[in-house]
Parts: sequence; structure tokens; C-alpha cells
Amino acid sequence: MSTLCSIKIPRLVSEPRHVRGIADTSVVIDLGRLDRRDLPAELAISAVTLAELAAGPHATSDRAEQARRQDTLQRAEATFDALPFDAASARAYGRVYAAVSAGGRKARGRRALDLLIAATALAAGSPLYTRNPDDFRELDGLVEVVAAESPHGELRGGE
Repeated sequence: MSTLCSIKIPRLVSEPRHVRGIADTSVVIDLGRLDRRDLPAELAISAVTLAELAAGPHATSDRAEQARRQDTLQRAEATFDALPFDAASARAYGRVYAAVSAGGRKARGRRALDLLIAATALAAGSPLYTRNPDDFRELDGLVEVVAAESPHGELRGGE
């Protein structure tokens, strides 16, 4: 079973909706632009998120963008202890894959990384915080997916 390692988010006012949650890569990238009151008191990430962030600087030839992505990776590494993708997560992935397939969408390719992160959340028994809730719509009833909005109520489009 995965152990939840996390950071504590400072609270300015009200109690969070959840005590703990798993942030997907979109939340980590946009963390500084999100309303912290909408995030759980303890936020963790999956090792899969670190893998996506590690690939980021190599996925662009723009030097300024490479530097920005490297900064995001280093901040995530310094801030979070990532949950491993372990045997419990692997078993949970089977359930996630089945739900997505039953919903008529492909669970392979670029989506596979998002679904591995969702499986990590399922195995940890924690809600999944994302900027792209439509990417996880077939998981309703399996994983609680929480839309992380900017202070202006903005979500990202399906990436």
C-alpha cells in the first residue's frame, strides 16, 4: 500500500474540502496560480508526475521554455515526496483502464500517464486534483476527481 507523503498548504481562511489529495501534473505546473483555499491541506504527487515533469525540458527546443520547465521540475522535486507507482497502483490501473475503455475512450498513448496518476490516487484512497477534469470523466464513482480552478474560475481545456 502506498504511503501518502505530502506538503502542507498554508491556509488563510476556511477549512479545505479534503484533508489530503493527489495533484496531477497540470496542478503542479499551475500551483502558483491556483486558489490555495480550493486545495487540500496536504497535497501529494505521483512518481508518474515527476516523470512527466522530467521529460518536459526535453520536449521543447525553445531555450526559455526549457528553463521554465526545468524550474518547475526542480521546484516539484524540492517540494514533494512522490508516491511510488507500486503494486497497489498497478492493480488500481486495471480498474481505471476498464472504466475508461467501458466509456468508449482510449486508455493508451498520451492519456496513459494521466490514468497512471489516477490509479495512484485510487490506490492511496485520495481524491485526484486536476486542471483537466474532462480527461477523467469515465472515472466517476471510482476516483473522486476535483477540478482545481484558478482564482478567476478558469480550468484548462482537455490537453
